[in-house]
Amino acid sequence: MNAQLFAAVDIGASSGRVMLGRVGEDPVSGKTVSLETVHRFPNGVVELDGGLHWDFDALFEEVLKGLAAAADTAAASGERIASIGIDTWAVDYGLVDASGKLLAQPFSYRDERGRTAVANVHKVLDPARLYATTGLQFLQFNTIYQLATERELRGVQALLIPDLIAFKLTGQRRTEATNASTTGLFDAVAGEWATELFKPLGLPKNVFPAIIQPGETVGTLLPDIAARTGLPPETAVVAVGSHDTASAVAAVPASREDFAYISSGTWSLVGVELDSPVLGEASRLANFTNERGVDGTVRYLRNVGGLWLLSECMRTWAADGYAPSLATLLDAAAALPAGGPQINADDPAFIAPDNMPERIRSAVRATGAVLPDRPAAVVRCILDSLATAYARTLARAEELSGKQTSVVHIVGGGSQNRLLCQLTADATGKSVVAGPVEATALGNVLVQARAATKEHRSLQELRRLVASSSALQRYEPARAGTAALQELRQ
Repeated sequence: MNAQLFAAVDIGASSGRVMLGRVGEDPVSGKTVSLETVHRFPNGVVELDGGLHWDFDALFEEVLKGLAAAADTAAASGERIASIGIDTWAVDYGLVDASGKLLAQPFSYRDERGRTAVANVHKVLDPARLYATTGLQFLQFNTIYQLATERELRGVQALLIPDLIAFKLTGQRRTEATNASTTGLFDAVAGEWATELFKPLGLPKNVFPAIIQPGETVGTLLPDIAARTGLPPETAVVAVGSHDTASAVAAVPASREDFAYISSGTWSLVGVELDSPVLGEASRLANFTNERGVDGTVRYLRNVGGLWLLSECMRTWAADGYAPSLATLLDAAAALPAGGPQINADDPAFIAPDNMPERIRSAVRATGAVLPDRPAAVVRCILDSLATAYARTLARAEELSGKQTSVVHIVGGGSQNRLLCQLTADATGKSVVAGPVEATALGNVLVQARAATKEHRSLQELRRLVASSSALQRYEPARAGTAALQELRQ
């Protein structure tokens, strides 16, 4: 198979990896895309100077190790890496001065500092005005609230995490559009910075670099980066959907347009794809967000609690000496009867790391119910709560956007969780198609590939390529699902 080779740097809030993507023409199966992991590394918040931060210096070193491994792998097979794409989580940033120095390790969205700034921001910018401009869901850790806590921004720029990595690789400062749309300072209609919001907040007009679109070239590798990684200096860094959900949605293997999606991982991003934003007051009160997708699409969605709840429980149990496999826990949870207690998976009380099982039991007690002190019961509570939240969110998204859907695509790590997928089918009353797990990396690679060939392939064409190259699992709803959905709509 003749293939082009691309490096995808894909970093989440708990781990990262560098992957090689091959896109080519197979004489038997036609066009294909495949992935190979060449480097994995942990990621997580660290306590520093009284706050929760990302260790960006360590993170960047792992990126360089991964790119060096990618270069070695390509060389061993006689191939050449055409470009590099970078995606990470959203909203967080590092401050860089005029010389390019990173002034401090970036804060994590899990730090409480954004919450303290919300009231002050809303004193000078009415929430209704903010939403009418940005279309962004209210979350206490949005970039706008984090920036409002900074004491001095003159002479510095805020680079969102994927843009900061790209800057360290190329020396070029840009802000990729899909991630810019998560800041709370981006005009959802114009697709540019909403600079009229900057002055009331005391933000310099150039606090962010200029916006770049997915598929555009950020720059080529700096000489010292090329030397450290073994990649040619002319290797391009190409902007992709640098908000990981944007890349994941670009790789949803949908065969038709009436689909909903759930990007299920540490967080769950639940919504539909639209051509234009929904900026009305009803949408604001429902706390839906309008984020940019690849090709100027709108990801109309809500952030919903995610598998962070489960991973934190497992971490707590392991620290207490109980460390069963996830498969064992899920089997035990699946054996429990339906109709058990549930929690509000979106409660901000679950954002920070702590004793998650006890916090979940406490939340159940607050509802007047009792959750047995057994891991399987806690797991079932988490997954039932997520499935209910998914169904409620999708029903509301359809109502507010006017877009009706017939199938739900679950991509990301949660697509491997068979119990969660079945519960979601039951709760929504819709067919669920699960997979691919690596949707984010696939979307990253395919945007690079399209840029390299300069062929205008539509998102539909990219999605067909993902579908033909992936093993997908389908889940059909139980009869009770339709009744459950009707209850949620009432």
